[in-house]
Amino acid sequence: MAAEWTQDELLRYSRHFALPEFGSSGQERLRNSAVLVVGAGGLGCPLLMYLAAAGVGRIGIIDPDAVSLSNLHRQVLYTSEDLGRPKAEVAAKRLAALNPHVEFEVFVEALLSENALELVSRYDVVADGTDNFATRYLVNDACVLTGKINVYAALYRMEGQVAVFNYPLEGERRSTNYRDLYPDPPPPELVPNCEEGGVLGVLPGIIGAIQAAEIIKVLSGVGEPLIDTLLLWDLAAHRQQLISIPKQPGLVIEKLIFYEQLCGSLVTKPATQTMAHEIKPEILRSWLHEGKDILLIDIREPYEFDELNIGGENIPMAELPFQLERLQSGATIVLVCKTGSRSELGVKLLVGQYGLQDVSRLIGGVEGYLGGDF
Repeated sequence: MAAEWTQDELLRYSRHFALPEFGSSGQERLRNSAVLVVGAGGLGCPLLMYLAAAGVGRIGIIDPDAVSLSNLHRQVLYTSEDLGRPKAEVAAKRLAALNPHVEFEVFVEALLSENALELVSRYDVVADGTDNFATRYLVNDACVLTGKINVYAALYRMEGQVAVFNYPLEGERRSTNYRDLYPDPPPPELVPNCEEGGVLGVLPGIIGAIQAAEIIKVLSGVGEPLIDTLLLWDLAAHRQQLISIPKQPGLVIEKLIFYEQLCGSLVTKPATQTMAHEIKPEILRSWLHEGKDILLIDIREPYEFDELNIGGENIPMAELPFQLERLQSGATIVLVCKTGSRSELGVKLLVGQYGLQDVSRLIGGVEGYLGGDF
């Protein structure tokens, strides 16, 4: 039998009770649920605030870091007075003041292969609010092995992603997981973190709120979660995309591994195979003259492109993993950089990591193509 609601809870959750599709049954499911939030940073702050305010019964917070000054433009749970204090502890204290009916469990430590299975198994849903590939793969694999739902979100500059992974389907089947979306991690030098690539302060609030909404939908049984679907949010253009995530054939996760090693290396095709993915400047000129269907992409930074270019689109190399749908248009992809070095890495990424085939780099880059006329 459901526990009685106190007068405080009846008033606190009154707007939920008033929702016909949510009501007391949805609120009861939230109260009886437990969520582990991995990371109390940019995504974790808004996520935690909305989960606590919504009345999720038990919330675990795991984060090894302390509050720093550079956090404060986007991590809205903290103030200048919290500098140097553990994020997980500060967050739990603030959230308890927001909703005293929620139980908080604090872990001032990193999620590692040694503790992940035990921690993840204690919760119904895991919220991935991390900012590195090693922990994302660890969270995913631990959720798959323990049969838990993984609600994922990620940020990059002015873009965000959200998806619901490992959701239970009919029988014993599960929805796609993070490895179906990204079978292998890109090399770390191609995907900078927030410190290196920057992030607009309001973006974590938007994406973290969407992530919280997906968790509430999953726990309450209300609405349609992002199952087998990746939501892409481009804040600069205020544009959303929904991308279907296919199952990777033969994907089996049997145990946790050493994830720092996994994400510190790049598995690519043999060098001889990569060498076939390159063209000379005269070939590109011929293709352009003939009107061949080409997707010419300059993978340098925008300021470099603005100084000197040979046309095409400017997609910096670090953004390539976030533009896969655009790259799968069917056109021949030609990657361009200044001299040809970065474009070789780009070809290795797209061919070796993501399985694209019709990809080439321009030998000599922009300088080789222009032949010194710059």
